[in-house]
Amino acid sequence: MFKKSPLGMAIAAVIAAPLCAQAEIDVSVELKNETAFFTSSGQTTNQARTMLDDKEHDAGDVMKFENSARIFINGDLGESSSWHAELRPVVDTRGVNADYKYNRPYTQNDLLRELYADTRLGGWNLRLGKQQVVWGTADGIKLLDIINPTDFRELNQNSMEDARIPVWMVNAEKNFEGGSNLQLIVSQAEENKIPGLNSNGDSGHPFIMKGVDTISGSVNGFYDVAPALSGVAATFNGAAMGGAFTGGGNFAPGLTVFGGLTVDGFASGFWDASSNPGQIAPTDPTDPNAAPGYILLNAFAQNGFTGTGLPPGVQDPNGNYNVTNLMNISGKNPSDVSWKPSNAKSAFEYMPNATFATFNSFTGFNFNNPTGLGGIETEWDRDYSNDPNIGGRFRNSLDNGLNFSLNYFYHYSANPTIDLSWRGNGGEKLTVQRAPTVNPAPGVYVPDASQSLTRDQARANWDQGSPTTILLHDKAGNYYGAIDPTTMDGTPGAGAPTLRFTETSHRVHSLGASFDYALDAGDLPIVLRGEFLYDKDERQPVIDKYLLSIGDLSSALKMEKADYFKYVLGADVTVFTNLLISGQFIQFRNLDFVDRSDTCMTQGANNVDCSTYTADFATLHMDNGMNKGYKNKEFYSLFLSKPFGDNQLGRVNNIIIYEEGGGYWDRLDAEYSLSDQLIVTGELNFYWGEEDTTFGQFEKSSNVQVGVKYIIE
Repeated sequence: MFKKSPLGMAIAAVIAAPLCAQAEIDVSVELKNETAFFTSSGQTTNQARTMLDDKEHDAGDVMKFENSARIFINGDLGESSSWHAELRPVVDTRGVNADYKYNRPYTQNDLLRELYADTRLGGWNLRLGKQQVVWGTADGIKLLDIINPTDFRELNQNSMEDARIPVWMVNAEKNFEGGSNLQLIVSQAEENKIPGLNSNGDSGHPFIMKGVDTISGSVNGFYDVAPALSGVAATFNGAAMGGAFTGGGNFAPGLTVFGGLTVDGFASGFWDASSNPGQIAPTDPTDPNAAPGYILLNAFAQNGFTGTGLPPGVQDPNGNYNVTNLMNISGKNPSDVSWKPSNAKSAFEYMPNATFATFNSFTGFNFNNPTGLGGIETEWDRDYSNDPNIGGRFRNSLDNGLNFSLNYFYHYSANPTIDLSWRGNGGEKLTVQRAPTVNPAPGVYVPDASQSLTRDQARANWDQGSPTTILLHDKAGNYYGAIDPTTMDGTPGAGAPTLRFTETSHRVHSLGASFDYALDAGDLPIVLRGEFLYDKDERQPVIDKYLLSIGDLSSALKMEKADYFKYVLGADVTVFTNLLISGQFIQFRNLDFVDRSDTCMTQGANNVDCSTYTADFATLHMDNGMNKGYKNKEFYSLFLSKPFGDNQLGRVNNIIIYEEGGGYWDRLDAEYSLSDQLIVTGELNFYWGEEDTTFGQFEKSSNVQVGVKYIIE
């Protein structure tokens, strides 16, 4: 039920002892069904399983069919203490996998949702156990509400109470004379749950963000793209070793001639692929047998090498068959491919300046057992600390009616980071070396392993026409790859490395404040409110497109430190007796925003973006140029709420949020009590606007939900 953290185990032991002797308890049950339907036809992010997959859902298809119960159990512990538990068994037959169909710890569908005891000690009110603590109350967005993590399985659709993930904590409050209040928190650290942010990618889930798809998506995610690139590199290595690019020469010339050629140098050139099957040679564009390099690159990427240039007995391991986004294709025919590194949409287009010697570093080839060409593997690792979060809040009211709070929380960020690293055969971290490509003899191109270039040195060398090769080696000086890149003479390298995706978290200092103030404007009661949050040492995704262009994957996609200042200013007014209108202005300011513009020329004379910038984690994707973020991003919201029906037994709410960049979300929900036990609900969630915004990307996930709740006392 809970993680084996010292805090959770200690609190559970304290609660369990008196509960064992507890006899009288009160139990109530809420049974609920919630069914959701897509309101429009289309394909959601991550729904496709191949580049040519046009699978989509239709309007009216069932998105969710969730049946759940909430079992509330309450009891007394002596005369001055009590305890509470909430269980939530759930089954959603439309969940994409077991994590979304059934109960899963530390998600919205946690079976043991709450378990705590309330007592008093030395003038302090103590709540010990698994619980929720709410610091912020902004509409539709979390700012100061940072004590508990959030389950984003349905983005922001669920109520904050439902989406909030209870954790084990010590929650102590003390009231002072004059009305002030001090709250101290020691809580279990737990991360937000974000669909798709795991090794299986949760394919088919309707609320996977583009940024997450770039990491783990089966088509566009680098977790699957990297091995596919390695497979293609193995194809080229095998072909070169067999003399395919030298008219049938031996191993060494096959690789050394090829070592200094970049992806764009090959893709932008012309090659003779038909006059001598298996022998790919440069040719003149007017030659009737000439084929554009990108056509051949796509053929090798999707089908492997079909000629006779592979060494005897070697089986080509590459058979991508349009599964991962390596080339920008529109159909299965060889001509249904485009090559525009200046407007990249596919993995190879993002790496036009990577040499084929770099791709050698990603492959493994065993000369003693040449039955396959091997390639890198990817692995997912979780590295979280069991150290607790600590913080406190002070609240008070002034004589003029101003209520305010001061907040501090020293915690692990609830947003996990993904760090990339290359690992050797024993799991050790490999050194990434940027080596210049040198020409020791006519027609020979070899990485100079004696030199290690900084990012800026490599960039300057490129302007002088010298490609940079990415080498990977361990502390003992063993170089990974199909062959030893220091010689390029056919001597085997250390084999294929592993690209590790490490999911982790980091400490953040969060300083916050809030206020609210009630006043009357004539006959209209108005409440002005605000929340402010300064986060120190958070993380931001930084993309270095030059390093990406040369194939330095682990350095090109990094999470770097950044401080943020975020705030919400709102006003609530009640009109027509009971219509609540609430408006908000929200701004997120990145105080360490990265934005360095740069343009590179490729071997094929294409201008490509080599900038370094802060990306938008929610939407960065191969189909939008790895979308840049905002230094200061603004949101505007409007919330309406009104009771209706006989005896005001129903309530209807509507919130609409606009985000800078052109994304919109509108949620209209209603609830009506048919009796004390039976309640019906309805909800419409509509997303629209620019597709490369947080909300706009979910246009095809718009849905309508209906539900019924039955309460048993």
